[in-house]
Parts: sequence; structure tokens; C-alpha cells
Amino acid sequence: MVMDGTALSLLMFAALVGLLVLAVPVGLAMLIAGGLGYALIAGTAPLLDYMATAPWHLGASYSLSVIPLFLLMGQFATQGGLSRALFGAANAWLGHRRGGMAMAAVGACGGFGAICGSSLATAATMAHVSLPEMKRRGYDGSLACGALAAGGTLGILIPPSVILVIYALLTEQSIGALFIAAVIPGLLAVFGYMAAIAVVVRLSPGAGPAGPRHGLPARLRALLETGPVLGLFALVIGGIYGGLFTPTEGAAVGAAGTAVVAALSGRMSRAGWIDCLLGTAKLTAMVMLILIGADLYNAFLALSRMPMEAAGLVADSGWPPLAVLGLILAFYLVAGCLMDSMSMILLTVPIFHPIVMGLDFGLGPDETAIWFGILVLIVVEVGLITPPMGMNIFVIQSFDPGTPLTRAFRGVVPFLAADAVRVALLVAFPGIALAGLTLAGGGP
Repeated sequence: MVMDGTALSLLMFAALVGLLVLAVPVGLAMLIAGGLGYALIAGTAPLLDYMATAPWHLGASYSLSVIPLFLLMGQFATQGGLSRALFGAANAWLGHRRGGMAMAAVGACGGFGAICGSSLATAATMAHVSLPEMKRRGYDGSLACGALAAGGTLGILIPPSVILVIYALLTEQSIGALFIAAVIPGLLAVFGYMAAIAVVVRLSPGAGPAGPRHGLPARLRALLETGPVLGLFALVIGGIYGGLFTPTEGAAVGAAGTAVVAALSGRMSRAGWIDCLLGTAKLTAMVMLILIGADLYNAFLALSRMPMEAAGLVADSGWPPLAVLGLILAFYLVAGCLMDSMSMILLTVPIFHPIVMGLDFGLGPDETAIWFGILVLIVVEVGLITPPMGMNIFVIQSFDPGTPLTRAFRGVVPFLAADAVRVALLVAFPGIALAGLTLAGGGP
């Protein structure tokens, strides 16, 4: 008996999950599952023909060159010590409050995410800079780890974001429009996390003692030191959306500008430059393997027609659009406990995007795609601080082995509550995610 496309796609998805449980690298797992499914539907010869050309075309894609450039920008920012100025400025303005140093760390994570684009790099860099200071001031390890782990997620929410670039390529949306749309939700995340810290220290004043107050001249000097970072963000994002250059050109300008700022900082040694290049090469190779595996897996899904059939089934079910969206977001929250963010985006967007685009939310097609992209980005980054994967937690706890993992995970609970409020607001009021486009003077 020949298995239909939907049943085969479900079987291959189960096989993919099994491979991931066995610790097979996600790119290789998608290659195996997608290749097997493709061969069962179309045959071995068509599979070999596809693999003879598709990976080369994918690797030679001009659009994808934006990814290594943004990764290089993040490497220069990390190695160049640009995080210290951000934390110093935020601490100068907020450190005298209870929980102020944790708030400063969150604010610095947001600023660093604007030139980094990686959650793990943001979390690790800011932990290196701010965690010793918080421990020296007597901060509770649970609050310190929770604040830095949650703040690290801003690395993929505040543009430039590699995850948003991949979503844009998968859904054929404007990278610049998605970057602009992510700014206001990113700022909401920063303020939401700060509000969560304020609640924690109000309930437990000893968790985040107040530090010394800085005078106005010291605050202004600290703020002035963040000028290069803020200028780079404005140049890259403003230049992309203003039509001054394409996203790829903007990434190149950002990488070059970050390299200049890092060089002028005096913190970059010859070994540091080499580490930046090698780190970018390794990350790019990892991303490209995942993209090639996802491309084959998505080609198999297209042959199975499962995404189209799922979209038609949902459209004919009569379920309210918000109920369908809620189920999709709930799936992402659960999957985030088991999978990394890039894998989730590559595996699920080709399935869920057609479903969402077939529903009526009172928005135009491009508006719906951008709004859904921002929502997906938020719930995906929540997976970085939820057990058992919670990669940000493991990164932060490695800098503070005195705080047990159980307490570190408890520390993120208030920030998860802030995330839930933010998602609810964006679902109820899609205009929040689209307000950035309006303020920038254009639409998608």
C-alpha cells in the first residue's frame, strides 16, 4: 500500500525528532529525514538530481550573504569589548535603584543585541561583564542569572537578527520591514523585563541591593561612550529601511563599522581578529548545513503537499483565527523546550505560514506575515530560557557555578510572565508590531 503524503510527512517528522533525541546534528537530521521522504515520493534519481544542484544554488545565494556578515558584526562587537560601555552607561543611570544593576544588565543586553544578532553571544558577553559586579554587590544568584538569561534573548529579537533574516527569506518578506517591526516589541521586552525585576526586588528587597548614585556629569560621560554602538545601529537599520543600501550592503557596512570601533577601542589583539574570522566561519558553516538540510526537508514537504492540505483543513474547520494562532504559538512554546530556535523556524514556518496566511485577522497579506513573524520570533526566544533545553540558562550558570541550575531556572519565572504579557498584547493589538513601520513612514 502506498502511503499518502500527509501520513508520510508525519512519519518523517517523527523520524526527525527521533534523530534529534539521539543527538544527531540538526542539519544532518533534516538531510536524512528529508532525503528519505523525498526518495519515497519521487524516487532516488530525482533526489540525486535535486542534491546535485540545490545546495550549490543555496550556498551561492546573494541574499544569504547577509548572514555571515551579521555574524561577523557580532563577533567584532563581542571581541572588541563594546558591551562594557553599554553596561557602564546603563548602570550609571539605573544602578542606584534596588535591582538597578540587573535592570542595567537587561538594558545593556538590548543595546548589545542591536549590533550582535545572537542570543547566546549576548548572554555570554553580558554575563562576563555584569555578573561579577552583581555578585560583588550582593545580588541573589537566582535574580542575576534570570535577568541575564532573559536579557540574552534580546540578541535575536532586537534587529539585526539572523532568525528574522531566515524568516524573511522563507516567507519572501522584506528584511528591512521585519527589522523595523521588531524594534517596538524589542523595547517592550526591555521594559517588561525591567518591570519584572522591579516586582522581584519589591517582594524580596535583599535580592537586588541598591548601588551608589552617580552624578550627572558621570552619567553623561557614560552615555557618550555608547555613541559608537548607537550610531552603528542607526546607520544599519536606518540605512536599510531608508533605501540607502540593501540588507546585505547594510550588514557589510555594519561589520566594517563594528571592526573600526573595535579597533579604536584598543581591546582587539591580533589573536582577537583571527578568533573573529574563525568564529564567523564556524558559525556560518553550521548555519549553512542547517539551511541545506532544511531546504531538502521543505522540498519533501512540498512534494507531500502536507502544508497546503493543512492550510485547507484549518480554513474549512471554521475555527476562529485567533484560536488557530493560539494553538500555533502554544506549539512553539512546547517545541522550544526541546529544540533550538533556528531549527524550529526552518522546520515549522513552511507549514504554519500558509495556514496563518489563509486566515482573516483584518490585516493585509504583508502585514499578517510580518505580525506573525514577530510573534514567532518572541515565542521562539522564550524557548531559550525554558527547561530542559534553556541554553541561555546553561550559558549564564557556567559563569556562576555557585548558583544551582534549579535556582537559575526559578529565576527566569518572572521574566516568562513578562513574555506572556507581551505576547498577549501583540496578539490582541497587532498594530504594536506594525507601529514601527508606520512611524518609519512606510508600510511593508
